[in-house]
Amino acid sequence: QVQLVESGGGLVQAGGSLRLSCEASEGPSEFYVVHWYRQRDEKQRELVAVISKWNFTKYSDAVRGRFTITQDSAKPLVFLQMNTLMPEDTGVYSCRWSGASDVWGQGTQVTVSS
Repeated sequence: QVQLVESGGGLVQAGGSLRLSCEASEGPSEFYVVHWYRQRDEKQRELVAVISKWNFTKYSDAVRGRFTITQDSAKPLVFLQMNTLMPEDTGVYSCRWSGASDVWGQGTQVTVSS
């Protein structure tokens, strides 16, 4: 079973940047698609960005142009670069690794202060 380790969350001022990482270890780590989701307060979890094994990417309207999802060419590691952060980006960000199995990360808190 693939294990995911997420990192990179934290507290940042509005306008700042953070880079989240989602790294797979143990088990078959090749993926077909990796998704980044976020959950803000009591709202429903929303899909933020997606990257496929072949580098196809897609973004939600709320983050397009500010966030960039990429993958490392040598390791099972996906990044979410978040720029021009806004208070409404605050939430718990989780990655979902879809390969031989579908695995979720533990989530990392992102807090953007105004």
